[in-house]
Amino acid sequence: MQYPEKVERVVVLSLLFMMALVVCLYTVELGWFIIKDVITPPIFLLEIDELLDIFGMFLLVLIGVELLETVKMYLTQKTVHVEVVFMVAMIAIARKVIILDIKELPSLTLIGIGVIVVSLSAGYYLLTRKRNS
Repeated sequence: MQYPEKVERVVVLSLLFMMALVVCLYTVELGWFIIKDVITPPIFLLEIDELLDIFGMFLLVLIGVELLETVKMYLTQKTVHVEVVFMVAMIAIARKVIILDIKELPSLTLIGIGVIVVSLSAGYYLLTRKRNS
């Protein structure tokens, strides 16, 4: 192995370890957040804002897992899979859409988010269509 390849491998392994640590810690935090919300009065009843917070945190864990998968694939195959990157982007924008408070945002921002959703969907469709043919 050449020196730059060794350095690259150490950096990627470090990223993989740190990402795994962050995902584990945030999963524990998500569990604690759910338990805390469930046991506070009224017991076993969650309000809409609490549910949106939980969904947002859950999607952040999914984004972390997908990023972990991307780093792992890069380590084993030395390539970045564009399909996985599209999935991470779509999960991230879905998280943003779920936790948005539509009443407080200008209409131009909502149009921009809509364009991003359509663009990512079209890109993912074209990518998978090309890959399947």
